[in-house]
Amino acid sequence: MRRIAVFVLLAASAVAALAGPSRAQVVVRVAPPAAIVEPPPPRPPGSGYYWRRGFWRWNGVRYVWVSGKYVVVPRHRHVWVDGRWVPSGGGWVWREGYWR
Repeated sequence: MRRIAVFVLLAASAVAALAGPSRAQVVVRVAPPAAIVEPPPPRPPGSGYYWRRGFWRWNGVRYVWVSGKYVVVPRHRHVWVDGRWVPSGGGWVWREGYWR
């Protein structure tokens, strides 16, 4: 019986480790600045590229601008949903962009 209990405990630990770390949310008390309007370069590097707009990232001390860039569309007809800052917990939380 003891062996089974040890096995179950080890198996549960392995499953928890494979699940990965939880995503901690950082609540920033200062609102992000207005987005910088960056026109994309005139041409993408090739077909199947999408211009992903720039955004403000919190570096732990202040907001820093991450410039836009062309990215490869992973699959035909996928659409990029921009990341955004949303009000939460008395401050602002970053929601990552994703392909839909």
